Amino acid sequence: MRRLPLALAAVAVATMAAGCGSTIQGTALPEGSSTAIKDYGKYKDVLQECDAVADDLIAKTVGGDSIERGFFGAICRWDVAGPAGNTKVTFNWFESGSLQVERAATEKLQYAIKDIAIQGRKAFQSQPPNDPDSCGVTAGSPSSGIIGWWVQYRPGAAHPDPCQAAVKLAELTLNLSR
Repeated sequence: MRRLPLALAAVAVATMAAGCGSTIQGTALPEGSSTAIKDYGKYKDVLQECDAVADDLIAKTVGGDSIERGFFGAICRWDVAGPAGNTKVTFNWFESGSLQVERAATEKLQYAIKDIAIQGRKAFQSQPPNDPDSCGVTAGSPSSGIIGWWVQYRPGAAHPDPCQAAVKLAELTLNLSR
């Protein structure tokens, strides 16, 4: 009776060992040395886009005293503290985005839309219905795609115009001479 469990265990171990062995073709490289990682093509500055405008300049633009970085990726977020309370600032840079697609999405949300130009590029400003404390600006990016800034002040607090702040942040982003 003891032989059956031992035989089954031996078969299980042999089967697992056979399934774990494999050969991978190529040359092993130390971490960080791959040339594929360094050659992003059109996405070479991914994760650096959140630095398009310096943190202290973002805080100053929205009337804040201090700033804390939040999530970074395709969408970058900051919390800015100041006289108007906590202000939420969001930036996006979609390399393959288009103004037409962003505008269509904004229209579906029934936001108020105003056509504007920033640094000679087509852009639009948008505000959610019944939310005078928030505003966004979307414009063509310096290379390809679109950039967007959103400024959301605390409801009911005295604060600067969120649309003026969003436009200024977009101007700073698109000002390639700074």
